[in-house]
Amino acid sequence: MYNMDVLNKQIQVIYGRVLGLYQQPQARTTKNDVLPIALKELGVASEELQVAVEELTRQNEVLAAAQEKADTVRFLYQSLFEFAPDATIITTLSGTIQEANQAAVALLGRHVDALIGKPFVVCVALDDRTEFRTLLNSINQPDSSISTLARSQFTAQLHRRSQDCFEAQLTVDVIYNKRGEAILLRWQLQDVSKSKHTITALLQDNLAQFRYIDRYHRGELLPIEPQSLNLVIDGVVKLTTLSQRGEEILVGLATEEQVFGASLTKLSTYQAIAVTDVKLATIPASKMTESAELSRTLLPRLMQRFQQTERFLAVQGHLRTCDRFEQLLQVLKEEIGEPTTISEDSSATITGTRLKVKLTHQDFASACCTTRVTITRLLGQLQQAGKVCFDAQNHLVLKDGAF
Repeated sequence: MYNMDVLNKQIQVIYGRVLGLYQQPQARTTKNDVLPIALKELGVASEELQVAVEELTRQNEVLAAAQEKADTVRFLYQSLFEFAPDATIITTLSGTIQEANQAAVALLGRHVDALIGKPFVVCVALDDRTEFRTLLNSINQPDSSISTLARSQFTAQLHRRSQDCFEAQLTVDVIYNKRGEAILLRWQLQDVSKSKHTITALLQDNLAQFRYIDRYHRGELLPIEPQSLNLVIDGVVKLTTLSQRGEEILVGLATEEQVFGASLTKLSTYQAIAVTDVKLATIPASKMTESAELSRTLLPRLMQRFQQTERFLAVQGHLRTCDRFEQLLQVLKEEIGEPTTISEDSSATITGTRLKVKLTHQDFASACCTTRVTITRLLGQLQQAGKVCFDAQNHLVLKDGAF
């Protein structure tokens, strides 16, 4: 704005001088009257320049107002970001930290200056860095499922400045510009170690609240009591119902610290089968109403159960069987997947996500509303396309970037 004022004053001086030349008596002129013509043209140019300056001044005022508004919006965004209750970090696509709010600084126990400009991977424990880098590589692939969905979650051990580790759930969102290009990543960090400690403490300190805590072997049918809730302490449980033809239909999976029970379903036939060796606690419904702490602790587990059920239902929304199957594999990858690296031959290694339980072709078929033969054919096609493989224990492995 200062430069515009100076320019305007200078033009006013020039205009004044031109006006003075017009008003001076012309003692003598050239024979071709060149001077009056030149003065006239100079006057016209001076007036046009004045108009241009007025327009530039107006535009400058508009830009100044827009800049002030942008600064206000930026300040509001920065305030919301800084004081947000969720620990949030903004990184480049390669994982370099650009911003970290106060909650993230407190969670990681580091000064903000010690985070900005550093690779986020340095905050990740060594054992989880491979999975972290794999996720970053997947995000940067144009056809990756993470880029398509714009969100992914995984669990990793993070370092605090004091060098102790804690288990955190990382939720990453891809931030796009107006042209649809991925430009930044937003990471939300949640300390889940406390919730695990809470449920462990409840199990240890309140054993009297549970009718029993028992162990079951793989393949056993688990008892489901009415008016009770079952909590999986360790292992994986397959939840099924029966079709009119007596065939099992997969309706869900209960993993560690998840719940299931007769009180959570309206299905007339509801079975729970141990897919692995399982440690199970049975909690009477009356105990949940008596203990507010127990209810608060179990509520997130109930929400996880319902969210998983919705995801299984969403699989049925795809018209093509191959799409339903691939969507089911994506759900299973997030529910029962664990990162793995296997050697396909002497010279090549494969990184991917291993389904830690073995589901039968019938399980896949029932969840996709198709037949075992179709699942066998689709698995063969995915293997030929290099999207899946099997490890030495015959566990299904979903290769990185394929889903």
